Amino acid sequence: MSLVGREREEEQLAAVQASGGSLLVVGEPGVGKSALLRTLDGHLVAGVEAERDLPYAGLHQVLHPFLDLSALSDVRRGALEVVFGLSDGAAPPVHLVGLAALDLLTGVVVLIDDAHWLDQASQDVLGFVARRLTGAALIATSRTRLFAGVPTLPLEPLAPDDAQALLTSVAPGLDAGRREEVLAQAAGNPLALTELPFGGNSLEEAFAARVSTLPPQERKELLLAALGGDGEFQHPLMRTAVVQSATAQERREAHWQLAATDEPDRRAWHLAGAVTGQDEDVACLLEQTADRALRRGGAAAAITALEKAAQVGDTRERARRLMRAAELAAEAGRRDDVERILLEVRGLDLTARERALVTWLPSAFDDGVGEGAAGPGELAGLAEAVVRDGDIELGMRIFWSVAMRCFWVEPGTAVRERISAVAARLPIDPCDPHMVAMAAYVSPVERGDAVIAAFREGTPDDPATCRLFGSAALQVGSFADSVRFSVAAQRGLRAQGQFGLLARALAVEAWSRTRLGDIAAAEPAAAEAAALAEETHQPYMRGLAAAVQAEIAALKGDYDEAAAKAAEAERIGLAAGARPVLATVQLARSLAALGEGRYADAFAAVRRIHDPADPAYQLALRRYVLPELAEAATRSGNQDEACKIVEELGTATSSPALAAGLRYARALLARDEDAEARFTAALEAGSSPWDRARTHLAFGAWLRRQRKATQARPHLKAAAEAFEAFGTKDWAERAREELRASGESRNGNGELTEHELTVARMAADGLTNKEIGERLHLSHRTVSTHLHRIFPKLGVTARAELKAALMTYSDTVT
Repeated sequence: MSLVGREREEEQLAAVQASGGSLLVVGEPGVGKSALLRTLDGHLVAGVEAERDLPYAGLHQVLHPFLDLSALSDVRRGALEVVFGLSDGAAPPVHLVGLAALDLLTGVVVLIDDAHWLDQASQDVLGFVARRLTGAALIATSRTRLFAGVPTLPLEPLAPDDAQALLTSVAPGLDAGRREEVLAQAAGNPLALTELPFGGNSLEEAFAARVSTLPPQERKELLLAALGGDGEFQHPLMRTAVVQSATAQERREAHWQLAATDEPDRRAWHLAGAVTGQDEDVACLLEQTADRALRRGGAAAAITALEKAAQVGDTRERARRLMRAAELAAEAGRRDDVERILLEVRGLDLTARERALVTWLPSAFDDGVGEGAAGPGELAGLAEAVVRDGDIELGMRIFWSVAMRCFWVEPGTAVRERISAVAARLPIDPCDPHMVAMAAYVSPVERGDAVIAAFREGTPDDPATCRLFGSAALQVGSFADSVRFSVAAQRGLRAQGQFGLLARALAVEAWSRTRLGDIAAAEPAAAEAAALAEETHQPYMRGLAAAVQAEIAALKGDYDEAAAKAAEAERIGLAAGARPVLATVQLARSLAALGEGRYADAFAAVRRIHDPADPAYQLALRRYVLPELAEAATRSGNQDEACKIVEELGTATSSPALAAGLRYARALLARDEDAEARFTAALEAGSSPWDRARTHLAFGAWLRRQRKATQARPHLKAAAEAFEAFGTKDWAERAREELRASGESRNGNGELTEHELTVARMAADGLTNKEIGERLHLSHRTVSTHLHRIFPKLGVTARAELKAALMTYSDTVT
């Protein structure tokens, strides 16, 4: 990079400082990151290696000048008080701490040097902040790429001409041979170009040589400062050189001296650096440090402390400490740590509980999807054995992971039956929300009615329970309940900073709303679910959200977008055979193919969801795509195959989605002498507005083909207007094409559909758009669109005029 490039980088940083936002400057040590940062004005802090195991130490540095806790809400103030050790309480989620930090950083410019040395908890929070910062600026430097999703500025070494110019300015008398050596060794690194001419083949050697010339007392003081984290070094490499140039005994003595502190965590770590061999007293202090870190939400620091305790403590305690660290790593989503620790415990004497953890922990990521995980049948037996031994909490955690795997992968009928049998023997109330949700995941067909009955108890106050019920409702095809519970969960999950669970609630809401045809509300939910799933490292939820986005695009007639999103989701789903992702991908492709008139392709896509040998097969979701199956079959000559599938699924059910799908499919696949009665029955039965619109279209088209054009038109009008309101323009155009084919030439102004009449009457009775939407399972936006069409038809401009207008309308129709 040229010096002109450096000027451009300074301008880029200054622009971020002035306008707000975030930027991460990345480069090797000595490349000029710190110098670039110091051209700016702002609150400057630096990551220190000695504090990397002290949770939230870095965040405290960042927030300290702005720490007006009285300006925060109770929940966010409480989160910061816990993580900074100012009060006791449950450890808050990282995202809740991040929301509190965002509140405090409004209008502030924060500069963070050496962010790679920040403790992990601070890195997680500041990454969250950096992705959302507006009205403030955060500019950080790092040797590696931190803060996923934050704009990055790579800082490259100097170009050859600029490197030579810098070397000439700092060492003009250097002989030609040494000059070439320095240029080669420095490789454009500005700090190396200024240091290597005066000794050493590397920056570390140069700094170490400088330290070695100092008197012993000064070297000792520098070592204490380096190990203690004092900020008196011009460059982090100088700190490293001071430590590395000391002997092991000198480092131990320095740690021992630094251990004379009132701060217990620093004391424990310095004592650990001072001991040789085993020291159980120090190990106990480290374990207490781990406990304090956990209480503050510092899982990474707790894991490190426990591993160090296992290393320096009594060998009889080694397995217990390592397994505790592994369990914490699994809870924190740190897969690499789990795998590494489990390798360390091989050959150690483990308890029954620890052996159970060794079997289960590799399956504790991504809902148990992936290679190398124990099978769900094996885990179900393990859960039962753990419960039998008295550890109900661990048994339930294992069993929950078993249930989740039954959603993402297909274990087979025998394994599902075994899991259900184990569930029946667990000493837990079957009405417990976790048991209800597990029943939905494991046995959506056999236990579906019981699961739906559990929803009739009302909406729980607890957002976590609401989320479970929302997900369970999706499995059993009660999509209105799924939306109700998922939306109810989101407010609490947002307030608590539970963004991982929020991503799941949003994805479930989006999936269910899309099946209800409420794409106006489904679209933003799917987009937010995708973004949060990416941020919270949930790849299969990210894939599911992308698949829903593909389905929405197909319904809207944006077929290129549908294809792109489907391909994106399929790449994620195929990585480990995540069946709900792949099933939704095929549903989206079937809808797109139907819209484009590629009926054979549409049937082939949706047929895959029903084939047990296909990776897109999903036991629960296959029951809710019967409308697409039947429509594609009737238009591609595959009625017989579709009829077999419909009859296979055609048992009595309380699942609203399955019941509606069966009615629609049976009407569409019926013989002419039976079709009218079946269509009429489908319309008379309770179903969602989307299902009614599809039935009106199919019934109207069938009536037109039977030369019953007059009877067909009201159905086709109702379908066209409903599809317009839903935002599905191609579906609306299909209905209008059928209407024109029936001989209809008028535009229908002045005539209300049955659905519009219902909306108008509710509005006339004083219900708000939100209240109407809740009753009809629509978003308030969709209700607003309906009213926008209703007002000119009735000749009114305000809701207050609706009651009188409807009385006149009724008289006219009669």
